[in-house]
Amino acid sequence: MGRFFEDHLMEEESLFKDERVFDFDYIPRDFNFRDSQLREIEYCLKPAVRGGRAMNTRITGAPATGKTTAVRLMFSKVEEVTSRVVCVHVNCQIHTSKFSVFSQIHKKVVGHLPPETGVPFPRIYAAIFRKLEKEDKSLVVALDDMNYLFYDRHANDIIYDLLRAHEVYPGAKTAVFGILSDIGYSYKLDLKVSSIYRPYEIFFQPYKAGEILEILKSRVKEGFNPGVVPEEVVDMIADYAFTHGDLRMGIELLRKSAINAELEGSRKIKPRHVEKAFEGSRLVALREVLSSLSEEELLLVKLIAEKGEAASGVLYKDYKARTGQSYTKFYRALDKLEALRLIDTRFKGKGKKGRTRDIVSRYRGDEIKEAQGK
Repeated sequence: MGRFFEDHLMEEESLFKDERVFDFDYIPRDFNFRDSQLREIEYCLKPAVRGGRAMNTRITGAPATGKTTAVRLMFSKVEEVTSRVVCVHVNCQIHTSKFSVFSQIHKKVVGHLPPETGVPFPRIYAAIFRKLEKEDKSLVVALDDMNYLFYDRHANDIIYDLLRAHEVYPGAKTAVFGILSDIGYSYKLDLKVSSIYRPYEIFFQPYKAGEILEILKSRVKEGFNPGVVPEEVVDMIADYAFTHGDLRMGIELLRKSAINAELEGSRKIKPRHVEKAFEGSRLVALREVLSSLSEEELLLVKLIAEKGEAASGVLYKDYKARTGQSYTKFYRALDKLEALRLIDTRFKGKGKKGRTRDIVSRYRGDEIKEAQGK
C-alpha cells in the first residue's frame, strides 16, 4: 500500500510547478540562442527611445523560431525604460481587417476598444494620432503573421495609413514591424506603400537539435516540480520537435504529456504519455488552421482532399460550379492554403493560359472530417 501512494499522485497534487510556462505567449526567464536578433530589434527601436521614430522592420523565419517572443520581450523592455514609446502587438490571424487592427491600436493608445458599430474609421484614426501627437509619443506596431493581411488584401491600406499619419498629424512618429512566418510566399506591396516601407531585415533561423533540447530543459525546470520529467522523456520530445521543425510542438507535448500522466495518477511523465499526446497533436493543429478559413476556402480544402491530386484547371471548374467564385479568388485561395501548408503545388509547365500546376492535398478527407469533429 505504501508503494502505491509513492507512485501515484494524491488528488490535490500536481506535476506542474507553474503551468503558465507552457503557454504559447509565455516569455521565458532565459530566452536563449537569439542574442543577435534581440540586438537587432533593440537597434531598430532605439531611435524611438531617444524621442524619434523607430525603424521599419521585417522579421522573417519559419514558424516557432522565437520571432513573436523576441518582439514582445523587447517591447516590454522599451516600455519599462520609457513612456515615450507605445508598442502595440497585433495578432493578424485574429485581426485581419483594417478596422480590427486599428481597434487594437486604439485600445493600447486611448485605453479602450472603440465601439464595433456606429463609429466611422476616420474618428478612430483621429483619436489615436491626436493622443500620440498631444503626448509626443512614438508608435511602433508589430503586425504578427502579417501574411494574413495579404490574403484579404488589407496589408497595403493598413501599412500606408500607419506610415503616412504624419501628413495629417505632423507630430506623428510611427513604425511598422512586419512579422512573417510564411517566408516562401511572395508579398507585393503597392508602389506607394513600398516607397515608404523600406524595412530593416531580421532573420530567425530554425533552432538546431541541441538548442531545442536546451530550451525544453529550461521549460521543464521552470514549469515542473523536480523529478517529473526523466531525461529520456525530454530527449524523446526534443526529437519529435526537431523532426517536425516546431519548437511549439515540443512545448505543447510537455504540457499534454504531463496532463496524461496526471490522469493516470503517475508522478512522472513516461514515454507512453508522450506517444499519446503526440497522436492527437497533428489533428489539433489541423483543427486550428481549418477554423480560420472562410466557407469557400474550407470547401476548397475538402475538394482537394477528396481528389488527392488534381490539375488546377480541373479543380477550378468544380470549385466555380459549387461557389460561383471568380478565377482570381480561386487562385488567391490556393495561395493561402499553400501558405498554411494544407496543400502543395507542383508546376507542370506552360499551358494555353499560362503555367499549369497540380494541386496536392497534405491531408486525407477522413482527417479533415475528424479534425472538424465529423
